[in-house]
Amino acid sequence: MYDLLRSLMFKLPAETSHDLALDLIGAAGRLRLADKLVRPVPPQPVEVMGLTFDNPVGLAAGLDKNAVAVDGLAAMGFGSIEVGTVTPKPQPGNPKPRLFRLAEHEAIINRFGFNNQGVDAMLERLAAVKYQGVLGINIGKNAATPVENAVDDYLYCLRKVYSRASYVTVNLSSPNTPGLRTLQYGDSLKQLLAQIKTCQLQLSEQHGRYVPIAIKIAPDMTAEELSLVAGTLLEQGMDAVIATNTTLERSAVADSPFAEEAGGLSGAPLTDVSTQVVRLLAQELKGRMPIIGVGGILSGADAADKIAAGASLVQLYSGFIYRGPGLIRESAEAIATLPRVE
Repeated sequence: MYDLLRSLMFKLPAETSHDLALDLIGAAGRLRLADKLVRPVPPQPVEVMGLTFDNPVGLAAGLDKNAVAVDGLAAMGFGSIEVGTVTPKPQPGNPKPRLFRLAEHEAIINRFGFNNQGVDAMLERLAAVKYQGVLGINIGKNAATPVENAVDDYLYCLRKVYSRASYVTVNLSSPNTPGLRTLQYGDSLKQLLAQIKTCQLQLSEQHGRYVPIAIKIAPDMTAEELSLVAGTLLEQGMDAVIATNTTLERSAVADSPFAEEAGGLSGAPLTDVSTQVVRLLAQELKGRMPIIGVGGILSGADAADKIAAGASLVQLYSGFIYRGPGLIRESAEAIATLPRVE
């Protein structure tokens, strides 16, 4: 059934079908139909960051930027939902077209540029959501905010979403906001995270509740750079790392007519790259910080590989588009077959 729906949706322009699919999922959630359209995912609770996830397979940020379909997505069996990236002020993002399907490679290139309706609109919408599971809110900076002032936007969003989020993800790794990825390195990263940590602890006191913070990183780093980033995340007391965002590498899709389009590449070409980043991070972190694996999961085996490489949880995005909700259950079942690590 999903294959038929996908073939119809893929006849539409990529962003049109993306928006239409979210509208349909949102409507199915409001009408309580979504869970009747998919096989339920058996409970498989896992404790990460002090939170209990219904199962280890979550939705990655980027699909539902404005939290318009949370209840419908949750009803499909995700163990957690991450919405955003959201910025302090609404912004239109980059000019269209900005989303490209590379179907022959089971891949997507996007250069959305944090298009979203702003944090206030998201929070208003979340107030009506019935979902009670783990909700991540992914925060970013407005394009008009200079990189040297980026921390102001992150702190603004963190204060805004703190009371509603189960955890907050700081997105430093989108390739579609100029200069953003420079914040992942050296003193820039240390100074940014130090201020975020101070704010987190202040908010914890204020609200009487500790909300974990995860940092989402890019796959386009050397092993040495990953080692330095891992050390900084530990030093600054972050709660988790999400590996990875999209890649700028194009060698795997060089034969595609869209290969030269600017933006981040996701989907199957990212599978092994992302898993290797998870593996290297796991070697550096040695269990002192959980890793959430995302990037190129198009089968249950891909999801299990991320866990075997050292991730505690996985997230889906492009694979969900290509494979549909059945991938959630398939991934959870594959992970359940792995030997338990005591």
